[in-house]
Amino acid sequence: MTEGELESDMQNPYLREPPTDFAPVDELSRGEAETQARLLREALHEHDRRYYVEADPVIADRTYDALFERLEALEDALDLATPDSPTQRVGGEPVDELATVDHVAPMLSIDQSVEEEAVREFDRRVRNAVGDVTYVCEPKFDGLSVEVVYEDGEFQRAATRGDGEAGDDVTAQVRTIRAVPLRLRGTPPEELAVRGEVYMPRDAFTRHNRERIEAGEEPFANPRNAAAGSLRQLDPAVVAGRPLACFFYDVMAASDGDAPETQTEALAAFEEWGLPVAGRVDRVDDIDAAVDYRNRLMDERDGLNYEVDGTVIKVDSRSAREELGSTARAVRWAFAYKFPARTEATTVEDVVVQVGRTGRLTPVALLDPVDVGGVTVSRATLHNPDEIADLGVDIGDRVRVKRAGDVIPHVDEVVEKRSEGVFSFPDACPVCGSPVERDGPLAFCTGGLTCEAQLERTIEHYGSRKGLDIEGLGGERVAQLVDADLVTGLADLYRLDVDALAELEGWGQRSAEKLLGEVDDAREPPLDDFLSALGIPEVGQSTARNVAREFGSLDALPLSDDADFGGFEDRLQTVPDVGPTVAHHVREFFENHENRAAIADLLTAVDPQDLDTDDGATPLEGLTFVFTGSLSVSRADAADLVERHGGRVTSSVSSNTSYLVVGDSPGRNKRDDAAANDVPELTETEFETVLGEHGVDYPPA
Repeated sequence: MTEGELESDMQNPYLREPPTDFAPVDELSRGEAETQARLLREALHEHDRRYYVEADPVIADRTYDALFERLEALEDALDLATPDSPTQRVGGEPVDELATVDHVAPMLSIDQSVEEEAVREFDRRVRNAVGDVTYVCEPKFDGLSVEVVYEDGEFQRAATRGDGEAGDDVTAQVRTIRAVPLRLRGTPPEELAVRGEVYMPRDAFTRHNRERIEAGEEPFANPRNAAAGSLRQLDPAVVAGRPLACFFYDVMAASDGDAPETQTEALAAFEEWGLPVAGRVDRVDDIDAAVDYRNRLMDERDGLNYEVDGTVIKVDSRSAREELGSTARAVRWAFAYKFPARTEATTVEDVVVQVGRTGRLTPVALLDPVDVGGVTVSRATLHNPDEIADLGVDIGDRVRVKRAGDVIPHVDEVVEKRSEGVFSFPDACPVCGSPVERDGPLAFCTGGLTCEAQLERTIEHYGSRKGLDIEGLGGERVAQLVDADLVTGLADLYRLDVDALAELEGWGQRSAEKLLGEVDDAREPPLDDFLSALGIPEVGQSTARNVAREFGSLDALPLSDDADFGGFEDRLQTVPDVGPTVAHHVREFFENHENRAAIADLLTAVDPQDLDTDDGATPLEGLTFVFTGSLSVSRADAADLVERHGGRVTSSVSSNTSYLVVGDSPGRNKRDDAAANDVPELTETEFETVLGEHGVDYPPA
């Protein structure tokens, strides 16, 4: 059986009407388990292809889930996971920042216009340069462009467009997108780089926004923002929980002689290889037919399940493309014929200021309802206080509202000034009355721990791995606790009653007792974990650890009205990795009377433990580690161990890196960077030895 080739339905029982009544894992021999895992991987890859490429699934979602869970059980029990397994889409370890990687080939832009004459001028330039051509017309997707690289048919890495020469490494994030195959079918080129567009389908976007609103989170403005914001998440597990998809539309580079000769052939090859394409592609002989295609697509776009903002017209022949070449910025062989933006004028009836879960204040204009491109619009975002000032808008003004594909429209301009002033942005939070603080163009409530609008997020963070790691305090359960008025502040977590919890929908005596046990175990946290759990702006685990080392105990922090907050801020600036901005945020958090009152209430149930501030507590000080591949413990736990003992952990290798720790299935880029910067590599055993030489026990307890 060749690489990427599927066994027949007879040989693979999980392809059609698969059985889901599996025997216990411990009753299988190793060989039986390996065979079953291989067949499940093949079947799940095929089911993903049928769903995302063919749009013709052959099994129900619940059956797919059962097969997936069985594969997870086999891999976890017998360590059978492979890099291309569907189970590896669930995410990975969070990173501090996205690394930058060079593209295999430049990701150039294309010229664009909403004017038909500009399109015809493009056609004249092409024909003057290379003679008669055939064009391929495709939808212009309104998502986020990515480069995806395959080697020997296996997914290797992905990157955003960036500046065209290099982009953000989003390999871990794109790996979670089920529409992106981890292994190609058939016989693709040994080395293949393709260009695609990550997007969020319209129906999935609507469902996801509803879920965010129900969870107390701010909804995304439109599918493009949702896709772009998701892909740039530093935690791949967050991306895995969002309904992203991807279309592929160009070959950027391929092994010598392996690139398809035309765009038509490339799109057909994509389907053979299992790469999803949008369809709705026309091959036309002249520019008149291309213009007709654009106009038809514009009429039909509201019926599509993805956002498009125009048509891309491409020269079909690859040799003609190479002859046409490119400028420093854009290719000469393609042109985007854009759709005009959809706008209408209406009156601002009122302006309300919403408070999101992060404390950000967003002004929204309530409008006299108006039809914009077939959609009735009654509200539009004003973005932030600076936008209000730039527009000069107030209640009563007549404004132009712009959709341009946006699900949440925005106010584009004031067309008739009917008021006498500009809307006055509030100085106090409309929910809790705390002062509003400006951070650049944005405005935030300073209520922190006591603002009801931020309560669910505050509790979730407190119980997260970046806080006190209280299992069972996920978003859905926190929302239940808040909705039932069982928790109105952090301290209420420690006052929960088993019987009251057990009465909530989906709970029972056992689950209630389990949560209370987890909460009870979090009564004496280390000081650094406690500070991180409070959700102080700009303070993550590493900064919290450094602050805790500096002050040693909670008693040294300013928790009274007469505390020296100025001296506190000055001392903070002597802490490693704490600059003026972070120091100011920390000072403001503790200077806020409501925050200190909430902490005082919390301390009736919690007793943060002092840290040892002796020099012996930082034996790894001055050492910087980077991890790649899988370790016997989670990389988060390994990083936490290093940082607890004074070392640093970064996401990318540089000349300042002390060691690259290489686990199983390591990434190629970090190892190449280590070689280029003469950074020594350590196996996990060698890493344990280095830590032992500094008096640090590994693995962590």
